[in-house]
Amino acid sequence: MSDWAAKRFWKNVSAEEVDGGFAVHLDGRPVRTPLKTPVIVPTQAMADAMRAEWDAQVEKVDPLSMPVTRAANAALDKVATQHAEVVDMLSAYGDSDLLCYRAEGPDGLVAAQAAGWDPLVDWSATDLGAPLLLRTGVMHAPQDPKSLATLHAHVADFDAFQLTAFHDLVAISGSLILGLAVTRDRLTAEQVWDLSRIDESWQIAQWGADEEAEAQAALKKRDLIRAEAFFRLCA
Repeated sequence: MSDWAAKRFWKNVSAEEVDGGFAVHLDGRPVRTPLKTPVIVPTQAMADAMRAEWDAQVEKVDPLSMPVTRAANAALDKVATQHAEVVDMLSAYGDSDLLCYRAEGPDGLVAAQAAGWDPLVDWSATDLGAPLLLRTGVMHAPQDPKSLATLHAHVADFDAFQLTAFHDLVAISGSLILGLAVTRDRLTAEQVWDLSRIDESWQIAQWGADEEAEAQAALKKRDLIRAEAFFRLCA
C-alpha cells in the first residue's frame, strides 16, 4: 500500500462568512470536498472547528485527524445528494429498534434492560408520539405503521449536516430512539453508549472482556461521541 499523503501547502487558515453559510479558506482559497463541492457549512462554530483541524496539519495531511471536515464532506457529497434515501434507511431502525427486543433471561439481564430501556420507550410514546411494542427474543415483529410514520417525520426534519451526525448516532447504537434522544438533549453520547451496551456489559461481567473486541468498541465509542459533537455544531 502506498504511504503517499497530501502535503501541507498553505500558510494561513481562516474561517469566513460567505453566501449560504461559512467556509474555510487556505491562503484565501476555499476548501472543497473530494468531489470538488465547495465546503459551505451552516454555522460559524462548525467552520471554526474545521479551521482548527486544517491549521493543526503539519507536514502531511491526515484526514483521520479531521473528523469535522470529514463529516462536512460526507454531508455535502453523500447525504445531501440522497437525503430521502438516508432518511428512509435510518427511519427503518425504528421497526427493529434495539430497545424493543428483550432477553428472556437471566433475571439480572432482564432487569438491566428494563431499567435502562423502559424510560426511553416511554419517552418515545410521550415526547415523540411514537408508542413502540416490546418483544421477547430476537425474532422480528413489525411495529405500528403510525408510530413508524411519526418517527420517519422526525428524521426527515434533519438537514444534510444533522443527518450525517444522526447516521452514526443510530448506526453505532443500533437504536433510532437513542439517536433521537441525543438530538433532543435527552441523552448524551456517553449515556447512549452505555445504554446500547447493556447486553455486552452483562456478558463481560460474566465471562470477562476480549482485548480485540474492547479495542473495536473503543473506536465505536469515539465515533459516537464525535457524532454528537458534530450534531451540536450544526446549530
